[in-house]
Amino acid sequence: MVSSADTVTLVGSVAAVLTTAAFVPQVVRVWRSRHARDISLPTFAVFSVGVAVWLFYGWLVDSVPIVAANALTLLLALAIVGLKVKFDREATRPAGSAGPTSGSAGPGR
Repeated sequence: MVSSADTVTLVGSVAAVLTTAAFVPQVVRVWRSRHARDISLPTFAVFSVGVAVWLFYGWLVDSVPIVAANALTLLLALAIVGLKVKFDREATRPAGSAGPTSGSAGPGR
């Protein structure tokens, strides 16, 4: 049905660019808003594992579009997971608790 391997690669490449690019606005939004309350950590964790398996599959079948798209998508998905964990931890930290201080002697010292 498909006329050539070049057409197959082109279709795969277009799909790869579109599906991978779809994650960029989400990463930007989480980064700018400094929160990820609406993102499901279990969903993104399972999704990341699935993308890693697709990456491995692409490597096994020697498909550049599959490998490239899934490598970049995995990085974006893991960025979202990392930001979610970071911002959720910051949101649950008690007010005024900035963590350990360096060199603060306090009053009277």
